[in-house]
Amino acid sequence: MAFVHGKSTVFKVDNSGGTLTDISAYVDNVDFPQTVETAETTTFGSGSKTYIVGLKDSTISISGKWDGAASAVDVTLSGILGQSATVTFEYGPSGSTAGNVKYTGECMLTNYSVSAPVGDVVTFSGDFQVTGAVTRTTF
Repeated sequence: MAFVHGKSTVFKVDNSGGTLTDISAYVDNVDFPQTVETAETTTFGSGSKTYIVGLKDSTISISGKWDGAASAVDVTLSGILGQSATVTFEYGPSGSTAGNVKYTGECMLTNYSVSAPVGDVVTFSGDFQVTGAVTRTTF
């Protein structure tokens, strides 16, 4: 098994014009939990609970260094917050070199926050709700 360093991670998301935009230069953390619901099927007389698999769900949380320039991360994220159409995402935990794993799908930006502490750098965070299936392929 080959381990990889997070420094090569790539994260792209559509801008308000529907163009997939690489915002990796501003992002310093991506969390991508994928979950599956379970439904309990236990009946009377059972000594242990039983379950069946339900629906899959995914969210994405990103954070990083804020930049308000005309072509930077603030324009991209503020432009898709509250947008009625979904946006495409592309996430490569080990970078975008041919053969590396990538996850793609459709999502909605549900939260965008800018934090400006007096003694530190301005940062941002964003949360996405994935809608539909996530595809795992390679670059």
